[in-house]
Amino acid sequence: MYKSTLAIAVAVGLLAQQAGAAGFVEDSKLALSSRTMYFDNDDRETGGSSSRESGQGFKLDYLSGFTQGTVGFGVDIQALWGIHLDGGRGHHPNNSTFFPSDTDGSAVDQWARIGGNAKARFSKTEAHFGSALAPNLPILVANDGRLLPQTFEGGTIQSKEIDNLTLNAGQLTHAMGRASSNRTGLAVAGGTQDSNKFQFAGGDWKVTKDLTLQYYYANLEDYYKQHFLGLTHVFPIAEDQSFKTDLRYFDSSSDGANGDATHFFNNNGGFAKTPGEVDNKTWSAIFTYTLGGHSFLLGHQQVGDDGGFVYLGQGDVLRDGTTRNEGNGGSSFYLFTDSMINSFVRAGENTTFGQYAYDFARLGVPGLKASVNYLRGDDVRYKSGNGTYDEWERDARIDYVIQEGTLKGLGASLRHGVYRGEGSESARDQDQTRLIFNYTYNFL
Repeated sequence: MYKSTLAIAVAVGLLAQQAGAAGFVEDSKLALSSRTMYFDNDDRETGGSSSRESGQGFKLDYLSGFTQGTVGFGVDIQALWGIHLDGGRGHHPNNSTFFPSDTDGSAVDQWARIGGNAKARFSKTEAHFGSALAPNLPILVANDGRLLPQTFEGGTIQSKEIDNLTLNAGQLTHAMGRASSNRTGLAVAGGTQDSNKFQFAGGDWKVTKDLTLQYYYANLEDYYKQHFLGLTHVFPIAEDQSFKTDLRYFDSSSDGANGDATHFFNNNGGFAKTPGEVDNKTWSAIFTYTLGGHSFLLGHQQVGDDGGFVYLGQGDVLRDGTTRNEGNGGSSFYLFTDSMINSFVRAGENTTFGQYAYDFARLGVPGLKASVNYLRGDDVRYKSGNGTYDEWERDARIDYVIQEGTLKGLGASLRHGVYRGEGSESARDQDQTRLIFNYTYNFL
């Protein structure tokens, strides 16, 4: 993080000479975001590690405009601060991904980090380099499910030179966890070594206003290579009705040392045809019917039998092979089954899911939304390969954002999830509740 922070400082110094240039200052944005969160994870099994904690997070973002000229330059700065409000004695497990743990296993009082990106723009192409990257792509989704967001270090480039075509590429080297002040290397779930090289490239082609096609390629050195194909189509039935089709396909295979007897990597801790080797094909189909304020979703997902679905996470391994808790758990991925508690992505798993959502703006209450969803995963293969088990999850949430007045923009979200597994290798049975208050004040 220090090298990237130094690079940002140098960039700021160079740009200071042109700070008065049209665009750099005039197009700048400065915002302070506040998130207050109560997190209650109730482990329903004896000997589990339940947690019941609350915290306050602040995120200050400064986004400059670009200097004048054929190539414009700018800088983005981000400061994050997390404060522990209350956890109660015995309600902070040492493996918590909500708050960092102190040396005695208790939650730290506070933690913070600062990062930033230098950026350049030429025509309709932008490049960003630094430690405050938050990609949202099919092959990498930055996680923002706790008090502070996960960020990445490296470089990215996005081009929109061709109408209706968006191209993305980049290389990432480290990640900063959502409950950590430190950076770590990159890995997959269960990985035994860090990697410092994640490369990706791909694009989104808007064929028509209703049809979008996607292709992306990603490579985490010494772990996996991954191809993604996606199709999204919205069929307008009437003025207030539509039917959306969302198809996704991932094909993942080993890279470099992955699968070698001396480099035992495990993509998800579950069954693998070749132990430690990444070998997976996963597809999902999601269909959504919208009628007025009502939204009905139904879908199915199938994970290949040879190994679990693989996605980018953060490393947890020191050079001497020992593990550490950097508060960096909780990576996201581009599948509907990335739910509140479980992921439903182990080898052989067939998951059927549904969701009902309603927007109360249709009843004269704009800003109020509610949803409930259910996921059922069957045929999950045991690590030994002998037999299968099942699991399910039920989630509900209600969100409200104040639309006008002094507190305009203040949002509240109440979420509750229930997970139950029906096999010895399933996740522990859990009930989880989150209460979140969000507010952003824009200075510029």
